[in-house]
Amino acid sequence: MDFVLKEKHGYSYIDEGEGEVLLCLHGLMGALSNWDAVIRDFSKEYRVIIPILPIYDLPLLTTGVKTLAKHIHRFVNHMGLSDVILLGNSLGGHVGLIYCINHPQVVKTLVLTGSSGLYEHAFGGSFPRRESYDFVKEKVEYTFYDPAVATKELVDDVFKTINDRNRVIRILAMAKSAIRHNMSKDLHKIHIPVALIWGKNDKITPPEVANEFNQLLPDSELFWIDHCGHAPMMEHPEEFNRLLKVFLEKHKVKV
Repeated sequence: MDFVLKEKHGYSYIDEGEGEVLLCLHGLMGALSNWDAVIRDFSKEYRVIIPILPIYDLPLLTTGVKTLAKHIHRFVNHMGLSDVILLGNSLGGHVGLIYCINHPQVVKTLVLTGSSGLYEHAFGGSFPRRESYDFVKEKVEYTFYDPAVATKELVDDVFKTINDRNRVIRILAMAKSAIRHNMSKDLHKIHIPVALIWGKNDKITPPEVANEFNQLLPDSELFWIDHCGHAPMMEHPEEFNRLLKVFLEKHKVKV
C-alpha cells in the first residue's frame, strides 16, 4: 500500500485528497488496504479518510458495534468533519448505520456493501480449526466469488490474527455483538440517500439481505455486481467505483 498511515491523538488513519469527505469503514477481518482502489480513483476529487477500527484494542467488556460507533463519533469530531459520505463494508456498514442513526446531521449519504446489521453467516462465528492453515484459507476464500482473490498475503494475515488469543476473543465478541444488534426496527429512521452495492454471490450477507435493506431503508438504491462475493470493492474494484461514481454524481452538492 502506497498511502501514508497517519497517527494522531490515538487515531490511525489514511487521509488522501481534498474535497467532500468519503469516510470508509472496513470490516471485522478487514484492513485499510481493502479500500485501495477507492483511494486511488476518488482521492483526485474527494478527501478519502479511512480510520483503523480499534477492534483488537477495546476492553473485552465493551467490545461491540456500539463502542465502534462511539469511536467513529470521537474521530469525526477530532477531525472536524461534516457532511460526510460514509462507506461501510461488512461490520463497517453496521457501525455506519448506528452512527447515522445517532448523528444524522453529520452524514450526507451512506454507501453499504456487504453490510451486516440484519443477518449474516458470521465469518467470526467460531474457529474450530484455527490452527489449520487450510481451514483458514477455505474460510477466506468463502468471502469471495473467485477464490483467487484470497491471496496468500490475505490468508497469512487472517491466519496470524485468529491465532492470536487476544485478537480472536475480540473477534468472537464483536461478531456476537453484531448478530445481537439487529437494525431492522431502526432503519426507518435513516432518511438520507443510501446506496447498496452488493455482490450477487455474497455468501456471508446474501442477496436477500440487500433486498431487505432496500425495503426497510426509506431512500435507498440497490446496485448488483455479478460474480462477486462479500467485498465488491476488492473483487470488482472498477465496477464498484463506477457504481459509486453514478450514485455520488446524483447526490453531489451543488456549489
